[in-house]
Amino acid sequence: PAYQTGFAMSAVLDPAAPALLRADFSRAEVVDTTALPWVNSPAVGVQRKLIERDGGEAARATSLVRYAPGASFAAHLHPLGEEILVLQGTFADEHGVYPVGTYLKNPPGSRHAPFTEQGCTLLVKLRHMQPDDGERVVIDTHRAPWLPGLVQGLSVKPLSDFAGEHAALVQWAPGTVFTAHRHWGGEEIYVIEGVFEDEHGRYPAGTWMRSPHLSQHAPFSRSGCTIFVKVGHLPEQG
Repeated sequence: PAYQTGFAMSAVLDPAAPALLRADFSRAEVVDTTALPWVNSPAVGVQRKLIERDGGEAARATSLVRYAPGASFAAHLHPLGEEILVLQGTFADEHGVYPVGTYLKNPPGSRHAPFTEQGCTLLVKLRHMQPDDGERVVIDTHRAPWLPGLVQGLSVKPLSDFAGEHAALVQWAPGTVFTAHRHWGGEEIYVIEGVFEDEHGRYPAGTWMRSPHLSQHAPFSRSGCTIFVKVGHLPEQG
């Protein structure tokens, strides 16, 4: 689950990460990331859970990334950007230090050399931004205010907004029900805590979901939850 402390030291080797993994954006996907194995990255002490991937080591990808204490990654370029949500520990690079709850958007063409002193776990998205999205964003979500959502019981922390693509944290009070709606440009969700639900299933903490362009659902939460949401960034298929 997100925000879990401690590291399980077992992992499997990743001699060749799959070039295509859940790469068909016209398909709905639901992944229990707690059941995925940790695989070793090219950097010692940095491991990943591969959620979706389109490409080799330089891929459009969504992953959970775990840095052991003291681990670092070589300086590298992000041709089509990077998005990070710090789920546990403290992440850092030459531009700053980012504690748990920090949201980062490194725009296309940015470069950094990440590391950590105490260790951290991240939700990371790579190579999915529009080339002209040049804004770097750093938000301490623990300090950012919750804003009223569209229905009672729903609260939102906006994170990024560019040309129809939006990212936010959304908090659902117990018993909150949202109206059925269609996803123009798709929707992606990572459940940080609690249990998110819709008419198709029940999604506890650690669940990643992708709903394609023009898909529809009617979400709710009986027990309450907090989710990371991206909308409008998927190809217009289906």
